[in-house]
Amino acid sequence: MPSVLPASTHVGPVTLLARELPRLTAFYADLLGLTPLAQTADSVTLGAHGKPLLHLVARPDLPAPQPSRPGLYHTAFLLPSRADLGRWLAHAARLGLRLGTGDHLVSEAIYLTDPEGNGIEVYRDRPRSEWTWEDGLVRMDTLPVDVQGVLAAAEGRVFEGAPVGTTVGHVHLKVGNAAEAARFYHDALGLDVVSHFPGASFLSWGGYHHHLGLNEWHSRGQGRPETPAAGLGGIEFVTPDLAPLRAHLTARELNVREDGEALSFDDPWGNRVTVRAQVWQV
Repeated sequence: MPSVLPASTHVGPVTLLARELPRLTAFYADLLGLTPLAQTADSVTLGAHGKPLLHLVARPDLPAPQPSRPGLYHTAFLLPSRADLGRWLAHAARLGLRLGTGDHLVSEAIYLTDPEGNGIEVYRDRPRSEWTWEDGLVRMDTLPVDVQGVLAAAEGRVFEGAPVGTTVGHVHLKVGNAAEAARFYHDALGLDVVSHFPGASFLSWGGYHHHLGLNEWHSRGQGRPETPAAGLGGIEFVTPDLAPLRAHLTARELNVREDGEALSFDDPWGNRVTVRAQVWQV
């Protein structure tokens, strides 16, 4: 397939539909040190150092999503270094949060959920020189994290909010069929499958370990939901050049909406996907 999006395409902000907007806003501010970048009576954009990472939209009328509903599995916040992860982990422990861990060989990750059940991953990448590739696939696993080693990397320094360089490194979705979803995203956005596990696929641009995860672990066989619910409002990717994608999607049977320098569509499970042109700042 010809290149659909440049290799530098990456994840942008994730939108969450919040049943209790003030509570969720305060949670992410406390958890990650995110600050409001824009705010209205019924929405807030949270970010770090001027970079938007999370859009929260008030929807108190919506029910909580069922665990089997397609949607968000987790938003993954990428910290620049192991020391940053160590400082954040000590901070999260002081908050008394229930945490899980996973050493994925390419990264070290900590897992939790927000007050409305939305999954969160906070992680750091190992250097790419330490990743192992074979036949176009990157080796990944889920092993226990060396928690004491991560905490020691902080060298006694305390967490003072999201460090410069914090991003949404990847987003992981629940779908009805992971293999079918991988084919959809490969065809629609030119994402390459770079790893897979039973019931899950991982895709990226430019040789990253994954910008998008897809799993059917809780949602196997589910289709597009018939009624709305709180939780995922949409995911966003940011690219330096929309032109190839615009031409590519013209030949696809998708209801593509264009709004300025952004293209959006829904995947087969109702997950809203937006690809936005990079706004360069000088």
